[in-house]
Amino acid sequence: MANVSIHTPRDPNTLSNYNNWRTTQTAVSLEILFEEQILQGTVSHTLKSITNSETKEILLDTSHVQINKVQINGKQHKFELLSRLEPYGSPLKIHLDSGVETGKSLDVSIDFATTSSCTALQWLTPTQTSNKRHPYMFSQCQAIHARSIFPCQDTPDVKAPFKFTIRSPLPVIASGIADESNPTEPSTTNSPQTHTFTQSVPIPSYLFALASGDISFAPIGPRSTVATSPDRLSACQWEFQHDTEPYLLAAESLVFPYKWGQYCVLVLPPSFPYGGMENPIYTFATPTVISGDRQNVDVIAHELSHSWSGNLVSNCSWEHFWLNEGWTTYLERRIQGIVHKHARWRDFSAIIGWAALTDSIKHYGETHEFTKLIIDLKGKDPDDAFSSVPYEKGFVFLYHIEKLIGQDAFDRFIPHYFGRWSEKSLDSYDFKTTLLEFFEEDKTVSKKLEEIDWDTWFYKPGFPPKPEYDTSLVDEVYSLAEKWEAFTNIEGEQQQQSDFKPKPEDVKGWTANQLVVFLERVLTFERPLPTERAKEMGSMYSLRGTQNVEVSSRYYQVALVSGDTSIKSYVTDMLGKVGRMKFVRPLYRCLIAMDVDLAVETFEKNKDFYHPICRAMVVKMLMGKTAQGA
Repeated sequence: MANVSIHTPRDPNTLSNYNNWRTTQTAVSLEILFEEQILQGTVSHTLKSITNSETKEILLDTSHVQINKVQINGKQHKFELLSRLEPYGSPLKIHLDSGVETGKSLDVSIDFATTSSCTALQWLTPTQTSNKRHPYMFSQCQAIHARSIFPCQDTPDVKAPFKFTIRSPLPVIASGIADESNPTEPSTTNSPQTHTFTQSVPIPSYLFALASGDISFAPIGPRSTVATSPDRLSACQWEFQHDTEPYLLAAESLVFPYKWGQYCVLVLPPSFPYGGMENPIYTFATPTVISGDRQNVDVIAHELSHSWSGNLVSNCSWEHFWLNEGWTTYLERRIQGIVHKHARWRDFSAIIGWAALTDSIKHYGETHEFTKLIIDLKGKDPDDAFSSVPYEKGFVFLYHIEKLIGQDAFDRFIPHYFGRWSEKSLDSYDFKTTLLEFFEEDKTVSKKLEEIDWDTWFYKPGFPPKPEYDTSLVDEVYSLAEKWEAFTNIEGEQQQQSDFKPKPEDVKGWTANQLVVFLERVLTFERPLPTERAKEMGSMYSLRGTQNVEVSSRYYQVALVSGDTSIKSYVTDMLGKVGRMKFVRPLYRCLIAMDVDLAVETFEKNKDFYHPICRAMVVKMLMGKTAQGA
């Protein structure tokens, strides 16, 4: 029998043959062309054969990329782009003269350029930026969009060190340590300047990140910098400088020392589709966290936690996304407990998370595939499965294990887990094995772990068992919500009498997160508030005009559900200024239900403002509703 190596690919969302080859080093040399709105240059991969001459081809993921030339070990080679397979792109097939024995490597160099169909890049004109002086570009590669920038093995199951050489007339940020000689000011002649970065810790392709524009820098801690538009720099520095280092120290106390050297934050223009993206070295953050009250910086606690969960230890495919996000949400909330010096703060955050989980499961339906911890993504776009489920259901699972075996025992496991899988990728079954093996000699803990029904946790759709959270920080919030719920009884039915008269003092001294919990509770009422009561709530508690988008976006949902047509102008205004999908998705959902024509009109007006990922999401929402004649 022939000596055949079997490496079963674990990721169904890549067309690369990474079961034959593994990327061990990647270098990109790119020029940013703002006029043409493209990147062009060369990517060089070192590919190691992990089978014994069993293939004469290399397959790399691409999507809407123009391929100009392919070289192997300096010699030009034949290539072809195979037929496009949605949503995964067109594999780049490179022909080899012969197979390569196990352990030997090839240096593959590809000249390429991005196209206008690139889904990972957003280009902004000067008028779309805050100070309107220079154009801007940034990338968002998660989940499978790196392949639309450069050919690669676009799977989290492959990790490699990166080197970046980027030419741009404007300052550049990338997911590596910047060379000290990099320019930090725009070119006075608008000619390209060279910026170099090194990422020595192996990362998957989705953590490739690039941004360039009129960017200024300021310190926010001994190992941290904030970067943003010059006109926003002071506000961003103030927002982050109080909490960044304490968050870092708290995370290190839970796991082990931070491995990436620097932890920095880039505050992007408002079209950025996420709250934050955990790109190594530089978290890419939404400007919606800049609220002037430091009450939204928990986004940074979350993205910082990704430095261990997701970046250092990665899910091997998006079917096991909960390993990235569930763990990160768990660490984030432990950090909150440490920084605020009481565990009730993480339970308070978990209560907000449970509301988000409830919303996602109700949206999908309790039997939907995407409400499981381990999901089936074969033939599917991972972006379609993006929701709070992997974050919150994953958190609840880890919280359940912690409560089952005790926090002291679980705290011993945390650094072991991240050390065992550091710089590697794993699936849910690897997690299970690692947990059980770690406590194998501890008979008490092992006995408790036998109580876990792994198949139910992994594969059952819908809600997990709801933990008993400490509600001390939300009791007064729930009490106020109950008083408002009395107003939902309508004429013609038994009217519940109430002496409650809303007043501004009801919410005096509340944090923004307490207001969020209150509004989330109102959104769960069996009946919506009457229109006039919703208006009264907005004016009495100053919810319409607040600058905290976490609060205002939820109040807008309350008003839309109540039938308050006067709120529509506020909603359409926000949808033209905020591109974060956390807010865009529910606001469009409510607006569609009230006025689908206005929703379509709003989208058409703002579609060029939205990031391609966000734009595609809204198109799917609108197509479904307009097709139904909603």
